[in-house]
Amino acid sequence: MNTNTLLLRQVHSAFVKDDRVASIAFRPTPKDEKQLSVDNGDNITAEQSYNKFVSNPNCSSIGVLAVSKKECDNEALSVIEDGVPYKEHCSINFSGLTKKETETKAKILRDKAVARNWLFKRI
Repeated sequence: MNTNTLLLRQVHSAFVKDDRVASIAFRPTPKDEKQLSVDNGDNITAEQSYNKFVSNPNCSSIGVLAVSKKECDNEALSVIEDGVPYKEHCSINFSGLTKKETETKAKILRDKAVARNWLFKRI
């Protein structure tokens, strides 16, 4: 992974209202243990990532947005190439941040991703 690597994030329909993506799409939930799930865009395309994600009956997505590793680095968010539950999987680490810091960084990542536009979107 290099600084230009895109980290692919699935976006649930509940996180989009009036075509505006909410920052919660880039904020880990309590069950995520402060780790935001993404895929390494060097190893999988946005469409492949989407198809892999929605093939799980418990998972839903309307499309894929992305932030770069550099954008995470700029926010002091480390990226962990964990390879679990599949080899392309990574996590953006929000541990050690307060709730307010997490929300602020999630908004910044959301803004970067939205500026980049959808890499894949279900029609």
